[in-house]
Amino acid sequence: MIKGSIVAIITPFTETGVNEEKLRELIEFQIKNGTNGIVPCGTTGESPTLTTEEHDRVIEVCIEAVNKRVPVIAGTGSNSTAEAIHLTQHAANAGADAALVVTPYYNKPTQKGLYLHFKAVADSVDIPIILYNIEGRCARNIETETVAKLAKACKNIVGVKEASGNLKQVADVRKACGDKFIILSGDDALTLPMMDLGGVGVISVVANIAPADVVKMIAAYNSGDKNTANKLNTKLLPLIKAMFVETNPSPVKAAAELMGLCSGKTRLPLCELEPENLEKVRTALKNYGLIG
Repeated sequence: MIKGSIVAIITPFTETGVNEEKLRELIEFQIKNGTNGIVPCGTTGESPTLTTEEHDRVIEVCIEAVNKRVPVIAGTGSNSTAEAIHLTQHAANAGADAALVVTPYYNKPTQKGLYLHFKAVADSVDIPIILYNIEGRCARNIETETVAKLAKACKNIVGVKEASGNLKQVADVRKACGDKFIILSGDDALTLPMMDLGGVGVISVVANIAPADVVKMIAAYNSGDKNTANKLNTKLLPLIKAMFVETNPSPVKAAAELMGLCSGKTRLPLCELEPENLEKVRTALKNYGLIG
């Protein structure tokens, strides 16, 4: 169920809140282009600056709009275990197919603290849980031993989104947790290398603007056509690079605005791109053929 090209969908804003109509349009754009799953309220969805009410509502809107056509994997992590439990329980009650739970950030918990945090969240619901390991944003790596311990202790901890950038760790997790444990790339540029190590797909930023090609790349790889997969990856890499000229999701939201998909508005402390970086995004979109 949880595999392929899964988009970490952006959250479109108005001046006063979430633009629910545009969010529904973005979801239709994704499904029309073959996307295999939707993650609302991830990092790319600006979850840290959503109120609890907005967070809950974005997940509800996504579940309603998707209407069971593809899995909805709700981003429900927090640096507060109690808040993560609330968000995850709400997502489960709203009908999410799974939850993506990020490493608690800023607190810098020990591995024991991480284990107890994720176990408490997993024990609070019946839906599948995907761990989200991204030390660069959270200041803590979920060590392989901790991942394996959680997978053994909690039947509903079924996988990990790996954004550590450490391919050895990906291989170690596959070995420690077995073939059924889901490994998803959390880094668009490393999707194919991770699939070589047993990954089953990506939770993608660039799929917000080029969903069809990310779908095609993974489908080609899975069909054994690695040549086509590599060609698509090579085509995507300059676009991926442009999506990280500044902190995600500012570049991808700027791209979405240039493409006419939605407003590029972010919430402080994220802000609009520097002019030279906006030009880099514009050039990448033109070179890719996404804008004229």
